[in-house]
Amino acid sequence: MWTKHKLCAVRLVQFALIMAAQNALAEDLEPRSYANTPVGINFLLLGYSDLSGSVTANPSVPLEDAKLHIKTVVFAFARSLDVWGRSGKFDIAVPEARLTGSALFAGEPREREVSGLIDPRFRFSVNWYGAPALSLAEFPSYQQDVIIGTSIAITAPLGQYDSSRLVNLGNNRWSFKPEIGISKRLGAVTLELSAAGTFYTDNDQYLGNHTFSQNPVYQTQVHLIYAFENGVWCSLDATYLAGGNTSVDGVGNHDFQENSRYGGTVTLPLNRNQSIKLFASAGAHTRTGSEFDVAGVVWQYRFGGGL
Repeated sequence: MWTKHKLCAVRLVQFALIMAAQNALAEDLEPRSYANTPVGINFLLLGYSDLSGSVTANPSVPLEDAKLHIKTVVFAFARSLDVWGRSGKFDIAVPEARLTGSALFAGEPREREVSGLIDPRFRFSVNWYGAPALSLAEFPSYQQDVIIGTSIAITAPLGQYDSSRLVNLGNNRWSFKPEIGISKRLGAVTLELSAAGTFYTDNDQYLGNHTFSQNPVYQTQVHLIYAFENGVWCSLDATYLAGGNTSVDGVGNHDFQENSRYGGTVTLPLNRNQSIKLFASAGAHTRTGSEFDVAGVVWQYRFGGGL
């Protein structure tokens, strides 16, 4: 029989590792999410990230020296859209990862090594104000001022999951993340702010036949972006997340999550159709959850729309 403390500790390990794996997609620090893009352009992306860190548990939980390492490869496709005369975008990201982790649980060593798919993400966004749908020929005359947009991101329970194991790459549940973002350009500098909430369905195959539930996680992001005349742009990024209390079979774990992160992004154009993005981030504050560093690179190829 699992005691309440053991279930809480196990949940902390699993949640922290999964959140870390998701962050390896650069989803939690993603600048220029609400930039205007000419309609009809397609994007193919191939990314790699390396993440290492630790799990911070409640002092009452018998979990010590929890460490993780995740290497992730991401395949993604995106297309810019005309949505009732406003600019929009649809994208899908399919990540694959190799995770290794170790910890002392109640004084006993535990290890886990697993490879496979992380739950894929589908995202649809629309810029409702300040970013009309424009063709590539029309776009050079566009000057950004204020853009206000919304998006919805959905993750599907298609990743690797073994109900008999404590740590998995997939969640075995759906998640839905509505977001609103505001982008303001001042010359070469753009300030971008966003607020979102992630809502989860239950996992009814948690450690066998237990039911794992989680309250929403709320998030804010801020990005300070600078664009150079040669097409290079860079940004300073920060995010704050809070919420996410969990329960197993209706019994609360008292594990309120509160984390903040900071990082940076640089994008370098290679030619008219290709670019390279470099990114890195680190934890600033963690109350309960995961504290980790991540760095990665993304290659992007653009085609269509008259390019």
